[in-house]
Amino acid sequence: MRSKFIFTLLILGLVVGLAQAQTEKQYAHAEYFSHYEGTKTCLECHQKQAESFFHSQHYQWRGPAPNIVNAGGKQLGKLNTINDFCTSPTGNWIGLVKNSRGDVISRGCSACHAGRGLLPSDKMSQAQLENIDCLMCHASGYRRDLYSDDKGGFQWRPILWNNVEGLDSVAKRISLPTRAMCLRCHAASGGGPNYKRGDIEYKLADPDRDFDVHMASTSKNMQCVSCHAGSDHHVRGRGADLSGSDMPNNPLTCDSGGCHTSAPHKMEALNRHAKRINCTVCHIPSFAREEPTDMVRDWSTPLFNEQTNRYTATITLQKDVTPVYAWFNGMTKAQLPGEAAMRLADGSVGMMVPQGSRDDPKSKIFAFKVHKAKLPLLTGKNWIIPITVEQFFPDGKIDPAVKSAAKEMYGIDNAQYTWADTTRYMGIFHGVQPAENALRCIACHGQHGRFDWKALGYPGNPMKSQSTAEK
Repeated sequence: MRSKFIFTLLILGLVVGLAQAQTEKQYAHAEYFSHYEGTKTCLECHQKQAESFFHSQHYQWRGPAPNIVNAGGKQLGKLNTINDFCTSPTGNWIGLVKNSRGDVISRGCSACHAGRGLLPSDKMSQAQLENIDCLMCHASGYRRDLYSDDKGGFQWRPILWNNVEGLDSVAKRISLPTRAMCLRCHAASGGGPNYKRGDIEYKLADPDRDFDVHMASTSKNMQCVSCHAGSDHHVRGRGADLSGSDMPNNPLTCDSGGCHTSAPHKMEALNRHAKRINCTVCHIPSFAREEPTDMVRDWSTPLFNEQTNRYTATITLQKDVTPVYAWFNGMTKAQLPGEAAMRLADGSVGMMVPQGSRDDPKSKIFAFKVHKAKLPLLTGKNWIIPITVEQFFPDGKIDPAVKSAAKEMYGIDNAQYTWADTTRYMGIFHGVQPAENALRCIACHGQHGRFDWKALGYPGNPMKSQSTAEK
C-alpha cells in the first residue's frame, strides 16, 4: 500500500513537473519583467531585434523590388503603390470612421500594420522603434483597438491597456508567431475574411489534413514561419503580386525549403511535369474552399450594406474557385502610380501581371487567382487613381473620394477621370491537399480539361496531339 502511495506521488510529481516545464517553455518571458509598459519594455532586451524589424517589409511596407521588371531600382510596397482592393494607404492610414449610427466602421490601413499608429519612416529613431507593436506577432491572445491620444491623433493600444494584471498576463505569453497570429492580418486583408488572397483562410489556424496537409495538426502541423522564416525578421517569399521582397536573393519554393526535391515523385512522368509545372497546379485544385473570396470589386458602383450601415464597392464573392493557369518566371510587371496604364489583350489595365512564356526555360505554369476590378483613370495622363475609401465608407460619395486621393497622391485639384477595368494575378500557394486529392491527368488533358492550351502557347492539348500522332 505504502509503495503504491509513493508511486502515485512520483507520477503526480512527474506530471506537475512536465506541465511546469511546458508552461515555462511556452511563456519564456514570464519572469523577465514585472509590468508591460509598451514596446519600451521589449527594447530593454531586444533593441537589435527591433532595429532589424524596423527595416523589414512587415514594418516599412516597402522594400527592394528586383522582381518587378519596371521598378527602375525603386523601393516599392503597400505604402507607395496602388492595389485594386482598398486601393492605397494614402489618405487612409489611421482614424475612427463612423456611420450614421455612430458605430465605428473603419480604423484605417494601420489596423494591419505591426506598429502603434505612426506612419513608417525611412529614418530609424527611438520613436519609430517604440512604435513597433511586438505583441501583434509574438503574444497569443493579444488584441488591440484604436484610441484617441492626448495630441489629437490616434494610437493603437492593447484592449487591456488600463488593466495592468490582464495586460501583463498577455504580454508574457511570448512565442514564435503561430498560424493564428499570422492570420490576424493575412486572413482579414481586403475588408473581409479571405477577401483578398483567396488561399489564406481562418480555417488554416486549425485545418484538417484534407484542407492543408502541411498545416493540419494531425499531419505536419507546420506553422507559417516553418516556410517563411528568413533571418533578422526578414521573411522569405513574395508570391507573384507583391512589389517588394525582404529576401530577394533567397526565394522560397517547394524544393528550396529542405522538404522536397526537384524530382519529388516516384513516377518519372510526374517529375517531367514538375520541371515545367509548379507544385500548386496539381496539389491545390481549388481555393476559397471554406470562405468565399473577392473576385470582382467595382468601385464605380457604390453599394449600401444595411446591416453594417456603410457603403462599399460592389463586390462579387465566389467560393471553391478553380485557378487560372499562366506561365511565371518569378518576374512581374506592375501598374505603378504616375505611369500610363498598360493594357492587356482584353483591354483591361494589368495591375500585376506575371512574366514568362512557354519558350522561357525559367518559366513554369503556376496557379493564380485573377482578380478583376474597376478603378478611376486620370484623364489625359492615363494614371490609375486610388480612392480615399475612409471618406467614402460613411456616405457612399465616390467622386469626392477619388478627387481627394488624386490631390493626395498626384497634387492634382479637381481631377477628371474615367473608369477602367483592371486585372491582377495573385499566386495560389496555401491549402495544399494530400497526394490522393491531387489532380489526375484527365483534369488537364481530358476533353473538358481546365487548361487553356492556346493561352499557354500550345497549338492544342499535347496529349491529344501525341495520341493522334501515334495513330
